[in-house]
Amino acid sequence: MFLAETAGLEGERVVLDGPEGRHAATVKRLRPGERVDLTDGAGLLAECVVVAADRAALTLDVLARHRHPVPEPRLVVVQALPKGERGELAVEAMTEAGVDEIVPWAAARCVTQWRPERRGKALGRWRSAAREAAKQARRSRLPEVSDLATTALVAERLAAAGTALVLHEEAAGPLSAVRPPATGEIIAVVGPEGGITADELAAFAAAGARTVRLGPTVLRTSTAGVAALSVLMAATGRW
Repeated sequence: MFLAETAGLEGERVVLDGPEGRHAATVKRLRPGERVDLTDGAGLLAECVVVAADRAALTLDVLARHRHPVPEPRLVVVQALPKGERGELAVEAMTEAGVDEIVPWAAARCVTQWRPERRGKALGRWRSAAREAAKQARRSRLPEVSDLATTALVAERLAAAGTALVLHEEAAGPLSAVRPPATGEIIAVVGPEGGITADELAAFAAAGARTVRLGPTVLRTSTAGVAALSVLMAATGRW
């Protein structure tokens, strides 16, 4: 699967050029007769066949066109910043599982902090990881990776959500017991390696969120998100 502009997917013949076209032609070495899917990342999917290839582009005929609706309910994961490359790994896994939005969160106990001068580059890595994972998973809709959020901004998002959940190892009830709504937005908060502080928990509780536990073990922050997302995907019927 490759990304293309929406307007370019409306016709019966598509020229895939630019970085996507060069990757398809020179790295993937796609040749006439091979099948390729193109998407605009916003729900439009074109099933195509290659009719011509050069060193920098492919020319494709559109065989079929599909418009996939926005999935319901909308699943959002607030991800505290993991250390090292675990952030990109978390983004990749959640994207493959079907997350609709990832919100990077600068929690108080995050080992990693995105300094202002490096924030744009770090956010770009997360967005690139989401884009490439979506292509790998053959998603017609790319997940949104929001700007870095403070605890106050996360609380605002939780207050506006239909269902707001905070993963916490000391919670009384399991995530599997949650009966999510069929529509609206569900937000799950994943804390950092050092845990969520009492003040953060209080702010999220005041916003209407409830704490839930994933299971009998404590997961890394980089794997807890995809585990929680998997439970919610099954519970909502999206899987």
